Amino acid sequence: MLRILVIEDDPEAANYLVKGLSELGHTADKAGDGETGLQMALESEYDILIVDRMLPKRDGLSVIEELRKSGNHTSVLILSALGQVDDRVTGLKAGGDDYLPKPYAFTELQARVEALARRPKTASQIETTYTVGDLTLDRMAHSCRRGETEIPLQPREFRLLEYLMQNAGQVVTRTMLLENVWEYHFDPQTNVIDVHISRLRGKIDKGFGAPLLHTIRGAGYTIRDAAQ
Repeated sequence: MLRILVIEDDPEAANYLVKGLSELGHTADKAGDGETGLQMALESEYDILIVDRMLPKRDGLSVIEELRKSGNHTSVLILSALGQVDDRVTGLKAGGDDYLPKPYAFTELQARVEALARRPKTASQIETTYTVGDLTLDRMAHSCRRGETEIPLQPREFRLLEYLMQNAGQVVTRTMLLENVWEYHFDPQTNVIDVHISRLRGKIDKGFGAPLLHTIRGAGYTIRDAAQ
């Protein structure tokens, strides 16, 4: 599952893309102008940006250039009615990773999105440390701390916490945990998640004041800063 931001000012085209991507199992957000899209891309983590070249308030190439200047290296697929060779070259030089002229077939867009997702990430794209409130997880050192306290975690607990912190502030469902932490593509109908969540909560929350790990009844779990 990918998290994708669609920056497209045509509501019908944007809704078409969001619907199609959602049906493929991805999470798709949308922005109707370049300025809003830029702020969303800077403030949230996305796997791929789909950016229309001609946008109100700030054009698509300007959005991409600003992202690259800020150090954001999220993969970008440019959509544009401008499909000549020079147009594509300009888009790629501005920082785009791929360029798809309009009109296009959704199956081709899907293939290009999947190809971008398969590209190995650069060192600048790979996060090694996650922080939520005073809780820090260091993937390289394989360590976890809350404040000044070192928290020992078993491998599965570490992976569970890592996935929750990668999606901090969002509700993570049971299915998402089964697929991404346990690599089950079916529900084995066991309480394995409940047991591990309980153990993890006991380690990262017990004795530390305000809890960070929350159960969202009927939906799943979320980890968020206690101050939020």
